[in-house]
Amino acid sequence: MAEQFGATAMPFEDAITDTAVDAVVIAAPAELHARLALQAFAAGKHVFAEKPIAMTMAEGEAMRDAAAKAGKVLMVGHLLQYHPAFVALRNFVREGGLGRLRYAYSHRCSLGKFRLEENVLWSFAPHDVSMLLALFGEAPSSVSGSGGAFVSDGIEDEYRVDLQFPSGGRAHVFSSWLHPFKEHRLVIVGETGMAVFEDSAGGPEKLRLYRHLIETGGGAPVPTKADWEPIAYGDEEPLRSQCEHFLDACAGNHSPLTDGAEALRVLDVLIQAGN
Repeated sequence: MAEQFGATAMPFEDAITDTAVDAVVIAAPAELHARLALQAFAAGKHVFAEKPIAMTMAEGEAMRDAAAKAGKVLMVGHLLQYHPAFVALRNFVREGGLGRLRYAYSHRCSLGKFRLEENVLWSFAPHDVSMLLALFGEAPSSVSGSGGAFVSDGIEDEYRVDLQFPSGGRAHVFSSWLHPFKEHRLVIVGETGMAVFEDSAGGPEKLRLYRHLIETGGGAPVPTKADWEPIAYGDEEPLRSQCEHFLDACAGNHSPLTDGAEALRVLDVLIQAGN
């Protein structure tokens, strides 16, 4: 790959001591993130770490503190924060397009890829938790979770996380790699509308708005269904946008969207859900 892309292949220790290297990307098992990141910060490098930031709060906090002490950028790969459809949805919600949020759910399911170093909660759910925290704009007041291990002993193949927010909103995340088909769906229900971000769909169906009405004047509530409307979104490639955001943060030495603080909020939810 070094030959193909005109780069230099070298051990990690050589990379962080190379004065020509300003930043490193850590794409290693999560239990190695803290050790590698701390070495990189000590060597004066900016760090992009894949999700989750770490496996414990102590490790994640050490990474955040080391970045601050070194005056360097720490960014974590919560990729869907940079997906143009989610960016449009997040802006729409923050501008009041759905009113106060009532509940939401996010399903991330497929068949495989099975892992042995982490369960499906740690492999899939960081993306969904990151999105939900961004949409509700607050940390949950309570978190619970449970899952089942069916293929490999002690490694959960499906997991459900329930969240309650101080504002009264609720949400759940369902993750599974033991599922008959691919499903990447986020549903948001607010006071004045409902929205669906379905990443496995294409075109305008990927981001849909529903303006269903519910009459509550007398007797049982009566719903009046409405056709869905598209919410416009860009065509940027999420991974490229994420990489460019990291480079911009390094160039300006400013905090990225998915910085250490954001990543620690996500990590806290994962730990609570796994206990």
